[in-house]
Amino acid sequence: MAYIELNNIQKGFADGNGGIRKVLDGLNLKVEQGDFVAVTGVSGTGKTTLLNILGTLLQPDGGTYQLGGECINDVDERRLLQLRNRQIGFMFQDYRLLPQLTAWQNVLLPTLVVSKTPRAEEVTWAEELVRKMGIDHVVQQLPETLSGGEKSRVALCRALIMRPQLLLADEPTGQLDSQHADEVAQLLKDVNREWGTTIVVVTHSERLARNARQKFTLKEGKL
Repeated sequence: MAYIELNNIQKGFADGNGGIRKVLDGLNLKVEQGDFVAVTGVSGTGKTTLLNILGTLLQPDGGTYQLGGECINDVDERRLLQLRNRQIGFMFQDYRLLPQLTAWQNVLLPTLVVSKTPRAEEVTWAEELVRKMGIDHVVQQLPETLSGGEKSRVALCRALIMRPQLLLADEPTGQLDSQHADEVAQLLKDVNREWGTTIVVVTHSERLARNARQKFTLKEGKL
C-alpha cells in the first residue's frame, strides 16, 4: 500500500449562482513513502485545493483518502489535529510567519501546541535546522527585516520542526527570484534525500518541478 492514496476524489465549491463548480473530479494519486512529487497546472485548476485535502484542511465531497494506511475520511477532528501537528508539515505560499515573533520563535511555534515551552531535543533540532537552511545568523530578527529567501527558509524550518513524515509546499518559490528559488529547490531535495521526508509540492514553476522525482499535471480535475 502506498503512503498516500487518493481514490476518485471529488471537490466542488459554490459558484455564486446556486450551482457547484467542480474543482477536483475523479482525481487519483498514489505517493510512496519517501517520494518527492510535484503537481503543476495553470491557475484555478485546484492545486491548492488538492494540497489542502492532503493536509486534512479540507474534506473531499467524495472519494477516499488514505494516509499511511489510515482512512482520513473516517477520523474525527481531534485525530486530524494530531495528524497536522505530528505527521504533516505545511509550507505556505505567503509563508504565514507571525510578524510579532522572531524567526527563531516562528520556527519553534508548532512545538508549543504540545507544551508551553519547547523541549531540549526540540531546541537542538531547531538549531540543526536553521544551520542546515543557512539562517542561523538571522534567527533573532523579525520577519519584516528578512528577505524573501530568508522568510522561505524560516517557513521551511517551521514546517520541519515536528519531524513530519509528509511535507506539503504550496508554491514555495513563487515569490522568489531565480537564484533564491533554485536554493529552496535544492533544500527540498536535500530534505527528501537526507531525512526521507515525503514531499508534495504544487507549483507553476517547471524549473522547480524538474527537481521532483515524479511530476503530475492537474487538468480538468484530474492528474
